[in-house]
Amino acid sequence: MIDILRNHITSRLGNDLDNLDKVISTFKHISTKRNEQLLQQGETCKYVYFVAKGCLQVYVYDQDFNETTRDIVIEDNWCSELLSFGSGNPATENIRAVEPCELFAIDRQSFQTMMETVPQFDKVYKQILEASYANSVYRINTFVSLTALDRIKWLMEYRPTLMNRLSSKLIASYLGINKDVFSRLKAKL
Repeated sequence: MIDILRNHITSRLGNDLDNLDKVISTFKHISTKRNEQLLQQGETCKYVYFVAKGCLQVYVYDQDFNETTRDIVIEDNWCSELLSFGSGNPATENIRAVEPCELFAIDRQSFQTMMETVPQFDKVYKQILEASYANSVYRINTFVSLTALDRIKWLMEYRPTLMNRLSSKLIASYLGINKDVFSRLKAKL
């Protein structure tokens, strides 16, 4: 499993690999069960996770305790509640393993040390931030202008594997659609 993380980092840095073993050694391997909670709203986010295998859900609850999914994170991607992780303040989001997962986690102290002592790690972190920001902005801007049916079509085109991996309830939450509406519209496609 550690080779998945190693390959991910080297694919981002090319031949600029000084200190790679030092960086890899700061991550701890975590295996999760399906529906295992990694972060609860109100706790401090202690880790940035790299998903080697599995799927994570990042979500919030509204005032009626309905889930709204901000993101679904699959293999070869990073996941965290970055505001809480960076500031040490309580998290406003939850993170749950939707499937059994193999993760590599780096804690805040190790992360800071890597940022200060390994110049290449700063480059990886900037890529994580840029990808997270771009994904969020694109998704918000796209979903604001799309009908429910167009959101389903968007998912089928840009993230088709999610349709087979996730429950209708979770996909509907991710798309911002009522579960019954999602099922009815999906049947039309």
